[in-house]
Amino acid sequence: MSDESIQEYLETNSERFLEELFQYLRIPSVSTDPAHQDDVKGCALWLADHLRSIGLDRVEIEETEGHPIVYAEHCNAPGAPTFLIYGHYDVQPPDPLDEWVSPPFEPTVRDGKIFARGATDDKGQLFAHVKALEAHLAVNGELPVNVKLLIEGEEEVGSPSLEPWVHAEKERLACDAVVISDSSMYAPGLPAITYSLRGLAYFEVTVRGPSHDLHSGLYGGGVPNPINILAEMLASLHDAQGRVSIPGFYDHVRPLGEAERAELAKLPFDEQAFMEEAGIAALEGEEGYTTLERTWERPTLDCNGIVGGFTGEGAKTVIPAKASAKFSCRLVPDQSPDEIEELVIGHLQTIAPDSVEIEIQRHHGGWPVHTDRDNPAVQAAMRALEKSWDAKPVFIGGGGSIPVVATFANVLEAPTVLMGLGLDDDRLHSPNEKFDLENFHAGIRTSAYLWDELV
Repeated sequence: MSDESIQEYLETNSERFLEELFQYLRIPSVSTDPAHQDDVKGCALWLADHLRSIGLDRVEIEETEGHPIVYAEHCNAPGAPTFLIYGHYDVQPPDPLDEWVSPPFEPTVRDGKIFARGATDDKGQLFAHVKALEAHLAVNGELPVNVKLLIEGEEEVGSPSLEPWVHAEKERLACDAVVISDSSMYAPGLPAITYSLRGLAYFEVTVRGPSHDLHSGLYGGGVPNPINILAEMLASLHDAQGRVSIPGFYDHVRPLGEAERAELAKLPFDEQAFMEEAGIAALEGEEGYTTLERTWERPTLDCNGIVGGFTGEGAKTVIPAKASAKFSCRLVPDQSPDEIEELVIGHLQTIAPDSVEIEIQRHHGGWPVHTDRDNPAVQAAMRALEKSWDAKPVFIGGGGSIPVVATFANVLEAPTVLMGLGLDDDRLHSPNEKFDLENFHAGIRTSAYLWDELV
């Protein structure tokens, strides 16, 4: 099969691809809203029917305790490697509706961009892979490699059904690598592979003092104030150099190599634009590291919310009975979320004064992920990106967490190729979500090239 024949098929059918994507985007598959339960199921059925229509051998709807999983495979290449494509068909709620320029579930093209809920997260990016598979099957009659697809309907609600299903179906899902497009390029026209993701440990701490709120005039200065104590505890969690001061926090942090730091330094990063986007006047963080190193490759601890006492209109002079804070730790290889939880909890219990009681609630967490840049699947994706975009792709890190990537690494023992097709300004989870038409069509080309490069 020649690149020219594939390219001709993609160009001839580009308008149909777009209309099919619009059909997919019109389904309001909002997984967080029970009122849309039938829409979510309907979206799974639509997607399964579409996968059958392009010629995949096996397509199934897998029921779970929540929303269904769409599973498909086409494994007719004996001796060739096997790859798993992951994506999700559920979307975020569209609220607030009055901020949308056009209806969220009526896809509209403006200024070369597709506007709709799910346009880039993740229907548009996933659909690029579907159309690439179609092109190979239509032009060549078969795929050069074995391909499996796992498309869930609960990503936007934390994927509660996914991990147990992956554990149960470990043998069926066996693969050489996982391919995911649910992230971003580095910049317009500059494709990228995300090779690292930070993990997460999330906590809520409550400091309890008096049995009830007290009058600050009668009791102030004579009793413990939970807000003051909590603030002191939180303030002590970082030293003057911006490092987390919890003993043992950095014991298993994989050091940044000089070659890796040099590659990050080459990226066209505009600190002034970064500050303007964040609305800040100056940067802060761990001394000795650049902004990209801090946000991609170093662990952090941040307070995410704090509450206590009287917060209504006017004045009420009380010493509160309790105060609470929520905070998260972003983790890097080789930190364990379980170990960090134990360190944080032990440290908070140690520094809390005897005059108060503290209660710590653990929330969700996730493991950090680091994919070897020299992995053959990663290098194949780099070649496919360069061929499609006519630009040399770059390696980037991800400051956030994608728990499913760690699940695939731990359960399937397979590396993940994170090949984002979106952009950071695509307004994921916000009104007026978009996906550039150029990125959609270039993403299809990239995926089509990828399967040949992976042989």
